Amino acid sequence: MRNLLPLIGSHPGGRSALTCRYRCGDACFQEIPNTSDNEYAGDIIAGALSRRSMMRAAAVVTVAAAAGTAALAGPAATDAEAAPLAGRPGGKPKPTPSGARGLRFAAVAPNKDDKVTIPDGYGQNVVIRWGEPILRGAPAFDPDKQSAKAQSGQFGYNNDFLSLLPLRGERGRQVMVANHEYTDEILMFRGYDPASPTREQVEIAWAAHGLSVVVVQEENRTGRLAPVNRHPLNRRLTATSEFQVTGPAAGSPLLRTSADRTGRKVLGTLNNCAGGTTPWGTTLHGEENFNQYFANGSSDTDKRYGIGTAATERKWERFDKRFDLAQEPNEAHRFGWVVELDPYDPDSTPRKRTALGRFKHEAAQPRLTADGRPVVYMGDDERFDYFYKFVSSKQMRKGNSRAAREHNLTLLDEGTLYVAKLTGDSPAAEFDGTGKLPSDGEFDGSGVWIPLATGTTSHVPGMTAEEVYVFTRLAGDKVGATKMDRPEDVEPSPRTGRVYVALTNNTDRGKAGKAGADEANPRNANKHGQILELAEHWDDPAGDGFAWRLFLVAGDPEDPATYFSGFPKEGVSPISCPDNVAFDDHGNLWISTDGNQLGSHDGLFGVATQGERRGELRQFLTVPTGAETCGPVIQDRRVLVAVQHPGEVDGASVEKPASTWPDGPGRIVRPSVVAVWRKDGSDIGV
Repeated sequence: MRNLLPLIGSHPGGRSALTCRYRCGDACFQEIPNTSDNEYAGDIIAGALSRRSMMRAAAVVTVAAAAGTAALAGPAATDAEAAPLAGRPGGKPKPTPSGARGLRFAAVAPNKDDKVTIPDGYGQNVVIRWGEPILRGAPAFDPDKQSAKAQSGQFGYNNDFLSLLPLRGERGRQVMVANHEYTDEILMFRGYDPASPTREQVEIAWAAHGLSVVVVQEENRTGRLAPVNRHPLNRRLTATSEFQVTGPAAGSPLLRTSADRTGRKVLGTLNNCAGGTTPWGTTLHGEENFNQYFANGSSDTDKRYGIGTAATERKWERFDKRFDLAQEPNEAHRFGWVVELDPYDPDSTPRKRTALGRFKHEAAQPRLTADGRPVVYMGDDERFDYFYKFVSSKQMRKGNSRAAREHNLTLLDEGTLYVAKLTGDSPAAEFDGTGKLPSDGEFDGSGVWIPLATGTTSHVPGMTAEEVYVFTRLAGDKVGATKMDRPEDVEPSPRTGRVYVALTNNTDRGKAGKAGADEANPRNANKHGQILELAEHWDDPAGDGFAWRLFLVAGDPEDPATYFSGFPKEGVSPISCPDNVAFDDHGNLWISTDGNQLGSHDGLFGVATQGERRGELRQFLTVPTGAETCGPVIQDRRVLVAVQHPGEVDGASVEKPASTWPDGPGRIVRPSVVAVWRKDGSDIGV
């Protein structure tokens, strides 16, 4: 086995070197793919934006200035215009003893316990573990007798995104959809040799990637959930399942290979991180760090996507030539998309939606315009990369008829893809990289959505529409998009329409030759991250302009460089590295973390976004040793989290586990989904 000990202590930040090695191919140790200077290309923008677009952007900014703060839209606006947020930074809210509704629980203290720690008065259960059988004929999990055939019928590895959807006609049941982001073979296989993986180990790993659809049953008296094994809707999609390519780049020569000369059929989905749930009842799944699976990259576009020039860590190219770009140079172009899955049709073929662009998709979450067109927000999880939106040209049809469902499954194939350009409203000289608030008391400004492509029409000079979709990062470079600190999950509030972008961290900001601090990314060597809040017109999120401000600047509340929307810092929990976000029915934002750099385990936090307690943040749970908090799903009476890569600590292996979760000593460590509920049966946090 490869010696892991030299890696200990060599990795910057909160993640272990083992996590970086298997999750993202040591992305933080590689050259940053974005080498563009991204000066604002006014001539390009002027040609791409219509006069109407610029006027709309200016109108949003004017409202923001008139309000004295960012104009962040909400349905309470009486004049159908953007309404200002309440609560100026530095103000003293009048707290009520019980806290914001939905967050009335005793905050969990930061800790390093090897368990899921939850508030007093709450209960929990493990819903499903890696390897549990979900399909007919799948055997019980045995880590020492695992096979690819068995794994293809069992719950996959390293669960990430979760969605719970209603199941009509089956009382107490819901459909759970889960992503399986990546495999860590050192923690999966006893005696694993990274230099010489066997074909069986590689094929098990292929089967452990992908997606799972599992019907779950709730217990009447608690929030406990359990899988319904062998339900007809249960399904596994793996690295060898068939996926359909749709949208404007489908069939492009850039997507054709020797195995698929049509450019319309792909085997597998890889590195599915977060995702989204659509109003028409499907789920979206982002292919993130797909670059690490491909060997022998050689082109400039390969380099821009972080694809290496040598062999891969997992050595898959030894067993399937499609992972060797020297033999199949277009295969990598077939990954890095958003996948749409219909969990209610187990016979359907999932679709890779090229109209949403190709990059390291962390997530994709839609909302609807007033006339029913989907708008999808997306982040590209890379240091100094961008965030995007897609606006469909089609309206959603209501109802559950076959015709409506078939129509709605075309909504993400036609529309316009945009990238964001942000401008601060304070002088650049006020941002020295320390995170100090500017003289106007907040980090805020305006922005424009720069169109990249609409259908077969490119808005980027020098690039065809197909090139824009397949090489979306290069399109963002050309039009001068704003370099961000790893934009991950992007979530619109269902109550206010405000959009929240989790920016996890960027320790390279401000280094020699790298972009320095700006108003949207105010700290150099940013190791804790921040959350951006932006507003488009509530009735028209398809517009070209927006206002923005930082909602939260993460870290230790005692650090003067942190910011919690003006809420008193003595009343908040410390938080580091926001990753996935979700909303509850009260309008609170829930944040899961990845790579906590404050000396505690990762966790799940809730924060009020409105009212007198805006910015009050409380920790709801922590996860075991080496784990990351993923998911999450927030329901009235239940919280679901995916506990990913428990025990992934430098030097750990099957023989030398760093965690005993979830089943205790002597049992293999298993990524799992956990449900948390109140023991008295009441709603969460009320």
